Amino acid sequence: MRFSIYQESLIGGRKLNQDRMGYCYTRDALLMLLADGMGGHIQGEAAATIAMQTMSALFQEMATPHVKKPEQFLEDGMFAAHREIHRYRAVNNLPETPRTTLVACLVQHGTALWAHCGDSRLYWMRRGQIVSRTRDHSRVEALIAQGKLDPAERDTHPDRNKLFNCLGAPHIPLVDMGKPATLQPGDVIMMCSDGLWSVLPEQALASALAGSTVVRAVPDMVHAAASLAGRHSDNVTALAMMWEDGGFASQGSGLITTSLVPLGAVTTTIHAPRHADLEEADQFDEQEIEKAIAEIRDAIDKSSRLTPK
Repeated sequence: MRFSIYQESLIGGRKLNQDRMGYCYTRDALLMLLADGMGGHIQGEAAATIAMQTMSALFQEMATPHVKKPEQFLEDGMFAAHREIHRYRAVNNLPETPRTTLVACLVQHGTALWAHCGDSRLYWMRRGQIVSRTRDHSRVEALIAQGKLDPAERDTHPDRNKLFNCLGAPHIPLVDMGKPATLQPGDVIMMCSDGLWSVLPEQALASALAGSTVVRAVPDMVHAAASLAGRHSDNVTALAMMWEDGGFASQGSGLITTSLVPLGAVTTTIHAPRHADLEEADQFDEQEIEKAIAEIRDAIDKSSRLTPK
C-alpha cells in the first residue's frame, strides 16, 4: 500500500481539547480513527481516549497482516469501546458515564470500509467532489431523512447539535456501517470533528484537498475553521489520507509505503495505554497532545525519506 496521511487538531476557544485522532497500519491494512468527547457530559476526553485505545488494540491483535472480517471488526471494536467506557465509569465511581463520538475507517486490498457512531464525519472524495459521506446521528439528520425538514436548514436548526447516538450512553449504540468503497489513485478519505464541518462548507473541504497535498490542506483547513469561528470555536480536528497505489505520485512529504513495514509489525500513532481502568485517562493534557502530534510528524518525515523514489 502507498498513501499520504496527515492529521491536525486545535483546541479552538475551549478550555480543553476533547478530540482524539490517530491511525495504525501493517503491511496490508490501515486503520484511521477520530473521536470527539462530548462536552455536555463529564470526562468526554477520557471516553474519546478509551475508544481510540480499544480500537487500536483490537486492530493490533486482528491485523495479521490484514483483518479477515472487516465488518465484524469495526462493529465489535465499537461495542468493545462502549463497554470499556462503562467499565471506566464503574472503576472510577463516576456519577455518570463519559460519552464520545467515533468514526473508524479500515483500508485494505484497495478497499475502504467505515463505521461511525455520532456526528464526527467521514468524507470520501474524488477529483474535488464528495463521492460519499457519513450521516450524522443527530435530530436534524433524522428529520431530514423523514422528509420533515429541508436540508437547507441543516446548519441553522436549533437542534443541529443534539445527538441520539454515541458511545457511553445508557443504551447499546447504533454502529452505522458504510458500503465498501473501491479506491482509485488520488482518492481522499477525510475524517473530522464537527468543529471543522460545521464551519467550512463541504465543497470548500473537497476543493482544498483536491488542490493540495493532505500535508498542506489539513492544517490549512483546521486553522481556517478555528479562525472563522473565533473565540466561540469548538475543538477542530481532521485526519486525511490520500490513496496513492497505482502509480499516483504525490508532491511533498507524508508518503508511506507499507512494504517497508516488517511482517508481523504494526506502526501506530496511538501510544496511550489501552485499558479503561487507567486512573489518569482524564489527565491527558494539551502538552501531551502537542508532543504526540510532533512525534507523528517526525515519524511521517522519516517514513517519506525512506520511501524509494
